[in-house]
Amino acid sequence: MGGTRRRDGNGMNYETTLTGESSAILIDDEDRIRRRRRLLIIGGVVAVALVAAAAALSMRGKDAAAPDAAPQAPVVTVLTPGQTMVARTVSSTGSLAARVDMPVGVVGEGGMVTRVLVQPGDWVRAGQVLATVERSVQSEQVNSLAAQVEVQRANAKLAQAQLERAKALVGRGFISAADIDQRTATRDQAVAQVRVAEAQLAEQRARTGRLDIRAPASGLVLTRTVEPGQIVQAGGGTLFRMAKDGEMEMQAQVAEADLATLRAGNSATVTPVGSNQHFSGRVWQVSPVVDPQTRQGIARIAVAYNDAIRPGGFASATITSGSGNAPLLPESAVQSDAKGSYVYIVNGKNQVERRDVKVGQVSDTGVAITSGITGAERIVTSAGAFLTVGQKVKPEALKAR
Repeated sequence: MGGTRRRDGNGMNYETTLTGESSAILIDDEDRIRRRRRLLIIGGVVAVALVAAAAALSMRGKDAAAPDAAPQAPVVTVLTPGQTMVARTVSSTGSLAARVDMPVGVVGEGGMVTRVLVQPGDWVRAGQVLATVERSVQSEQVNSLAAQVEVQRANAKLAQAQLERAKALVGRGFISAADIDQRTATRDQAVAQVRVAEAQLAEQRARTGRLDIRAPASGLVLTRTVEPGQIVQAGGGTLFRMAKDGEMEMQAQVAEADLATLRAGNSATVTPVGSNQHFSGRVWQVSPVVDPQTRQGIARIAVAYNDAIRPGGFASATITSGSGNAPLLPESAVQSDAKGSYVYIVNGKNQVERRDVKVGQVSDTGVAITSGITGAERIVTSAGAFLTVGQKVKPEALKAR
C-alpha cells in the first residue's frame, strides 16, 4: 500500500504501521463477503431443491388421481370367427385284442404231449399241427382193425367165388335155386362185414388223428401254455390262443352320449400307449348295450396287423363321427371355471360380456364351439383372465397371419 513515510525521533515509520492495520481490516471484510456469498449460494440451492420436491409431489399427486379421474380402457384383441367346416370326433381309450380270438385245446382223448411245433408269434395255416400227443396204443388199434378189414375182404371174396360156381352148376340141376339164394345172401353179408370193418378202421384212424392239436384256421399264434411231457385231456383248458388271420381290434370305451353318434364304418385313428405310431382303422361294431355302472359302451375298431399292436395292451383312439360347420377359436380364447367353458365377447358398447359355450373337437387348428355362439360375435382371443364382465375395453381386430 502506498503512503507518506514519516520518521520520528526514534526512527519509526508511522506510515508503515498504519498501512499494516488497514490491510488486516480489508482482509476481514473480504472473508465476510466470501461467507455471505457462500450462504447465499447454499440458500439458493436449498430453495431450488424445495421447489423441485414440491413440484415432484404435485406431479405424483396428479398421477395418483388420474386413474380415478379418467381410467384408460385396455386394448384387447378380438376375432370374429364365422363358421368353419370341422370334423366331429370322439376321443376314447380302451384295450387292444384279437378281432377273433380262437382258443385251441384238446379235441380227442388226450394223453402225454410228445412235441410242440410252434411258438407265440408264429403264423400258421388252417389244419397245421401245433402239437402232438403220444399214440402208441391207438396205432396198434389201427393195425388191428386194418387186419380185420383184410379178413372180411377175404371172406367176401370167397363168398363171391362160391356164388359164381353155384350159378354155373344150377343149369345142370346140381344146385337148386334155393341154394343160389342162400349163397347170394352169404356173399352180401360178407361184403357188408367188409364195410363195417372199414368203417371201424376209419373211426379209429380219425380218433388217432385227433391226438394231433391242429390250428382251426389260418392266423397268428398269440400264446402257448403246453410243453412236451405234459398230460392233457379233453376239456382240460386252452393250450394255444390264436388271432384269426392276424386281425386286431381296439375295444374303445365310449361315453353313452357319444356312443349314439357312432356307426359301423366310421374311420378312426388308433395310438398304442408308449408308441408314437398311429394306425388307421374302422369301427366294425358298436355295442348295443351300455354298462349301467360306468355309463359307457364299446366301439370295436378293426385295425390291420402290426408288431406295435399287442393284444392286451392299452391304446387311445380318435373316431370321426361326421363333419359340420362350427366357429373355430384359438385355445387362448376359451376359458373355464366351475360353471364350465366360456368366452368373453365385446358388445356394441365395447363392454365385456361372458358367453357360456360347449366345446367340441380340439385340434391343431383350434377349438370347435358346438353351441353358445354363432361366429358373428367379437370374441376376445387372449388376456381374458384379466377382464371382468361389464368392463370397458378398446377392441382391436386380430390381424391375419
